[in-house]
Amino acid sequence: MTNEQRTNMEMQNQPEALNRPQGDQSVDTADNNAASSDDATTTTVDALKQRLEQAEAQANEYKEQWMRATADYKNFKRRTESERSELIRNASVALVLKLLPVLDDFDRAIENIPEDIAATPWWGGTQMIAQKLRTILDSEGVTSIEALGHDFDPNFHEAVSYAESEGQDGKVIAELQKGYKLRDRVLRPSMVMVGKG
Repeated sequence: MTNEQRTNMEMQNQPEALNRPQGDQSVDTADNNAASSDDATTTTVDALKQRLEQAEAQANEYKEQWMRATADYKNFKRRTESERSELIRNASVALVLKLLPVLDDFDRAIENIPEDIAATPWWGGTQMIAQKLRTILDSEGVTSIEALGHDFDPNFHEAVSYAESEGQDGKVIAELQKGYKLRDRVLRPSMVMVGKG
């Protein structure tokens, strides 16, 4: 057998891909590369989509936490301001409650002043002091509770006694001590006598 015959036989026994001309092998490699490139691109796009979804989920979670924290802060700020104003209001209540007996004493003195003293300038000055005290209390929102001639209201009046009074059933017929309110809050109820009959 000659060398040429041996070479032909060997070539026939080799796989088909090796028998192809050199140009045909490059087409197969390009096809394989294109297929693997498509798979890699698909894999990369899927991975990027997954990372994007995770980033969006995390961003939404951070946004919800931020909104919760903002709402908590606003509630805290509102509650703190409310507590502060309540503290200031309560501080003024304590002071006003201490001043009310002084105002009561002035009112009793004014009602029971003898006529010879009432005509003096000294007494006029004393009445101005009482008026100044009332003005200060008014500026702080303190007002007196109207009682005389009104229907008895346990929210504003404290009944000390009852007296027979025709046509005045359930009405306040005498005010023994003036009551006061601080805006809408009752500081001290009026001590009253209520009519029966």
